[in-house]
Order: sequence, then C-alpha cells, then structure tokens
Amino acid sequence: MREIEATKISEAVKKLVMDANYYIGDDVANAIKEALQKETSPTAKEILNIILENQKIAREEQMPMCQDTGVAVFFVDFGQEVHIKGGRYEDAINEGVKQGYTEGYLRKSMVGDPIIDRKNTGDNTPAVIHTRIVPGDKIHIIAAPKGGGSENMSEVKMMKAADGIEGVKDFVVERVRKSGGNPCPPVVVGVGLGGNFEMSAILSKKALTRNFGERNPDPKFAAVEIELLERINKLGIGPMGLGGRTTALEVFVEFMPCHIASMPVAVNMNCHAARHKEITL
Repeated sequence: MREIEATKISEAVKKLVMDANYYIGDDVANAIKEALQKETSPTAKEILNIILENQKIAREEQMPMCQDTGVAVFFVDFGQEVHIKGGRYEDAINEGVKQGYTEGYLRKSMVGDPIIDRKNTGDNTPAVIHTRIVPGDKIHIIAAPKGGGSENMSEVKMMKAADGIEGVKDFVVERVRKSGGNPCPPVVVGVGLGGNFEMSAILSKKALTRNFGERNPDPKFAAVEIELLERINKLGIGPMGLGGRTTALEVFVEFMPCHIASMPVAVNMNCHAARHKEITL
C-alpha cells in the first residue's frame, strides 16, 4: 500500500487548474493554425488570428485565455493500492480548486443553490469529480475546466437502435447546427454512445480530454469521427458563428455497451480553448 499525502493532491490540483486556464495545448494551437491555412473567409481568418494572439498573451502573462474559467471538472483514475494520508480525497481536490482559483485570479462561477438562492460559493468549489478505481498505486488526475457557454449546448437523446449510426450522426450535426455561435466556435465535439442516460453524458465529456488527432481505437468509430468533422465544417457556422469553414476543430466519440431496448447518445462541446491538463501522482 502506497501512501499519498492529501496536501500533495491539493498542490497538484492547484497547479492543474491554473495551467489549464493559462496554457492552451500545442495540439489545439496547431489545429487552429492548420484551420487558418484552409479558411477562405476574411472574417474567419481574422478571428482565428485573434484566438492565436489571445493564446500567446495568456501563456506569456499567465492569465486566463477566457473570462469564464469554468466548473472545475476532474477525471481521476485512483489506484486501489493507494491510501490518502492526512485528509479526505475529495476534500483534497476541492482544497486545490479553492487555492488555484483564488491565487490564480480565476473567475469563481459556482453557486451553492442552483435555482432558489443562487449565491456564489466564493472559491469555485465544489468540483465535479468522476473517479474510477483502477489497479496500481498511482493517482492519475485530469483537470478539465468547463465553461458555461459550451456546456449549455449539451444534449442527451434516448435514441432507438433502429435509428442506426446515420441517425446518431444526424443528431450530432443538428445539435451543432442549433448551437450556432453560442459555444464560441471553433468547437471540439464530444459524443458519448451507449451506457445509460447519465453514462452517455459522462462519456461525451471524457471524450473532450483526448488530444487532437487521437482517433478512437475502433476503426469503425474513428471513421465516424472523421465524417462528423467534415459534415460539421460544411455547416458554415465558422469561428464565433460569423461564417467560415472552421466550425469544429475535432470530434471525439466514446462508447460502451448498453441495454438492448435503448441507445443513449450525448453531445458535449468545448469552445476553442479545449482546456485540460493532467498529472500522475
């Protein structure tokens, strides 16, 4: 049994949430540069150049690229041979969020009561934590801050198997079309297939933590990702919804088995920042 101090988790989480908001991944920046070369719309080109400049300023000045620094979402693979010493696991993560969002001057967006008394919690806690127990003596943490504009464009649909993969693809493309400029395109589209109602949504969000160019290992679904990206970019929504060839930078599909009577499908989108950072303790 390996012991990890709760304070070590908090320190790691503090750095993750700050880095995720300050430093956009090279894969994302490269994808925007590639899109810039393909764009034909002058307005779209100008917007993509502004996005790249914003990324540069955020990196150099260590400041958030976007004012919406998001709900603090975590995907954690927790080794079953690990013992947390000196505190509770979720408390340690929330302490790291509190420190990172306060010391990093990141906007606090969480309200304690979702509808009646929407008072800000003041430190962006509580975090949303998805934990999976895995073999081993390590903890792998992915921090994926999720902004409200893109999150509000999410949708789960309980489809039928008879709708087929074409029905699924039509649903995904239509969801992006209806979203228009609201999720701050160019977007990254996460698709979750199977499981059940809530698991399809979790799969769609986990899909957004993939690196660009990382295709689904199943060739059938890798082909679906490529086709969806092409179809979405033919919608003409373009950067920030002002037209162009670059509506999405990537599409990622995750799937798992499901009940014979249902076919859950979820769509979750990230804005062009596509924020996520990870660490293994």
